Amino acid sequence: MCRPNGMAACFLVAACLLVAACSSQEMRRAEQAGRGDATVFDGARVITGDGTVIEDGAFVIEGGKFTSLGKTGEVAVPAGAARVDLTGKSVMPTKTDLHGHLGYENIIEGTTSKENVTRENLIDHLERYAYTGFGAVVSIADLAEREIMPGDHLDVYQAKRDPNMPKTGRFPWGDVPVKVAQEVIPNAALFRTAGPGISWPGSGAQGAPARNDVMYPVSTPEEAREAVRDYVKTKPAFIKIWMDDRGGKMKNMPPAVYQAVLNEAANHDTYVAAHTVTLKDAMGLYEAGLVGAVHAPVRSGDHPDEAFLAIIKERVKTSKFPLWFSEHGSSAALGPQVWDDPLLWEMLPRDQVMAQLGAAFKRMTPEVVERARKSSKETGDDAKTLIAAGMKLVYGSDNGSAGRGFGWFEQLRFENWITMGFTPMEAIVMATRDSAQIAGIDTGMIAAGKSADFIVLDANPLENIANTRRINKVYLRGQEVDRAGMRARWQAKWKGPVQTQ
Repeated sequence: MCRPNGMAACFLVAACLLVAACSSQEMRRAEQAGRGDATVFDGARVITGDGTVIEDGAFVIEGGKFTSLGKTGEVAVPAGAARVDLTGKSVMPTKTDLHGHLGYENIIEGTTSKENVTRENLIDHLERYAYTGFGAVVSIADLAEREIMPGDHLDVYQAKRDPNMPKTGRFPWGDVPVKVAQEVIPNAALFRTAGPGISWPGSGAQGAPARNDVMYPVSTPEEAREAVRDYVKTKPAFIKIWMDDRGGKMKNMPPAVYQAVLNEAANHDTYVAAHTVTLKDAMGLYEAGLVGAVHAPVRSGDHPDEAFLAIIKERVKTSKFPLWFSEHGSSAALGPQVWDDPLLWEMLPRDQVMAQLGAAFKRMTPEVVERARKSSKETGDDAKTLIAAGMKLVYGSDNGSAGRGFGWFEQLRFENWITMGFTPMEAIVMATRDSAQIAGIDTGMIAAGKSADFIVLDANPLENIANTRRINKVYLRGQEVDRAGMRARWQAKWKGPVQTQ
């Protein structure tokens, strides 16, 4: 292939040989990866994710999976295995977020829009999750091409943008979240989507306008069944519904409609998770077959009573799926000082954070923080009551608003479980093993057979949950995440003060 004559031939032949050598090396690396060559990590405090701690622990990784675990010197290590010395470090599994809103936010520009939902932007968010030790996330209220519901619902959602759009067909929103959910992206958390969601017309996601018109609008049982049949085509993590009249300003989905959603979901071997608020609504939903709640199922002044707990205990016995809820307490309970941390400044410029959130920090007076801590503790007491009845508390950030970024805000809401009254070990188990189990993802534990997703920490998180910020390295699927490369790319985009909305 390299046959030119003269002096130039020497250079070209040498170049060909170099290319061939590099190709050969790449082939050898690929072959080695296929054989699952082993690496042993030893000397660390290993927090396994199920409540167990192994001091001076060791574990072996082959082919992206944990294969063995135990005390250093007592684990069988394959011949020729590479060794990583983690003496003095703590290791824990990566966390899983079951309630994100990814893709809409342009983190650097501080904007939220449907136009931001691109593959590149979604991957940027997933890399930020990975950077802070999250191995997986389930996103809710995602854009996806779907059937337009018939009748007047078109006027509610689409007419202002395109009055000429027919009342049948599909919303032209693309399928970026659906496609990314089918990928395994290096250096990024695994992504799963819970699709657009279902609500009474206009009563779904509030806040950022970009997400207000995403969900299926339904007002009859037949529309509800039709929506579910279309919804499941994207193989969602679960089906999301909203049950919140926003203080009497909106209309709630009546029982006949949400019962149709629940029944049709069961017909397709999936389940429903709800945004719900009142005790009355929660009782009706759980009696009808609700499985998940993306916040505490009873809140805003209502509390679980004996009648509700009796329903939960019976459902725990009979439900095909584990009953779960996510809750993070009051965001102000940690105070404004937690935002001044080196981990955050690696990910976002100070001027951007202060421009977008500085006013909120000023409102976090000592009195506000103390009220927030009391509120979080009350929320935690209710959460413990639900856990005692058989439900699982799992991690859900509910993040996706411009100004918070991704990764750091999730980290703080994880730490906020301590203000709710949970111990660091309880928080770790719930955010790792339990959250991964509910998400249906093979991660969340340092155990043989699980995906090798873990965080190496410079300090013990069992002594102080804030030590989970002191990240030395993150590994996903047995490969070290390129955190230095991420920092360089992010910081290259910082161009002085940013514009806020």
